[in-house]
Amino acid sequence: MTTGTQITIEDLISTGAHFGHLTSRWNPNYKPYIYMQKNGIHIIDINQTIVCLNKAIDMATQMVRKGGSILFVGTKKQAKDVLQREADRCGMFYVVERWLGGTLTNYATIKRSIKRLQQLEKDADTLYQSLTKKEILQMERERIRLADQHRGIKDMKRLPDAVFVVDIRCESTAVSEARRLEIPIIAIVDSNTDPEMVDYPIPANDDSLRSIQLITGAFADAIIEARGKATFRVGEGGKEIETVAEAQPEKVAEKAIEAEAKKPAAEKKAAPEKEAPTEKKVTAEKKPVRAKKKAAPKKKEAATTKTAAEKKKK
Repeated sequence: MTTGTQITIEDLISTGAHFGHLTSRWNPNYKPYIYMQKNGIHIIDINQTIVCLNKAIDMATQMVRKGGSILFVGTKKQAKDVLQREADRCGMFYVVERWLGGTLTNYATIKRSIKRLQQLEKDADTLYQSLTKKEILQMERERIRLADQHRGIKDMKRLPDAVFVVDIRCESTAVSEARRLEIPIIAIVDSNTDPEMVDYPIPANDDSLRSIQLITGAFADAIIEARGKATFRVGEGGKEIETVAEAQPEKVAEKAIEAEAKKPAAEKKAAPEKEAPTEKKVTAEKKPVRAKKKAAPKKKEAATTKTAAEKKKK
């Protein structure tokens, strides 16, 4: 996957990112991002797409290097699988099922719901022992429902520092909540949406699966690179500790190879330490032999005393 600065006009055209909606469905505020009209369809200016994408990536990388988090939001059919995969790959949070009202503005309630889910998952065995079959089924249904709702935000300890949205018309509730809390919004906007609703609009086709994959993948690659350049610590009110090795799987593999290469040398150094006990064992084995040699003359003396006593008797 190419990064934001490496995406070319040919890449965007091949994915259909330049196709807008019908001219009758356009938003007047989208005029700066329209290149032309063709067959009753607006054609998006791809040069503006690259400029806006790079601007959004620069902001996101600076935020991630300081320890910020980004929430990926996309519940439409074309976007949900792509967003979940890319968010997991770059270690960020996501919402790909139904957006729960108040996920941002009423996060305290959402946090209690997440805590309930974690309790059900942790204490399932002990709780189910003293319950009837009907109560167990009810709790299991509750656990499955909460797991589906909070699948991508279960580990989110605080509000995100930015929100990445696909199709702001479909995710209007999420956009309004982020605007109310003054959380920066990065969004892929089509010709039927108002780009002034978001802080960092990326003009492109938000209905094309390949277009969403290209832009979201470039965004995720930039986040991975930013997390690899800086380590940061976050406690209860933030994120967990992130290291360079955890952020970049390639470096993890390199370190594993180096560790395997160092193993023979360590074994050689440890070899003399293992030989030391063997010398003690040898000395311990020799001691009984010396004791037997010393005891041997005593047997001879006993034999000589016996022969002397027999001679006297005779």
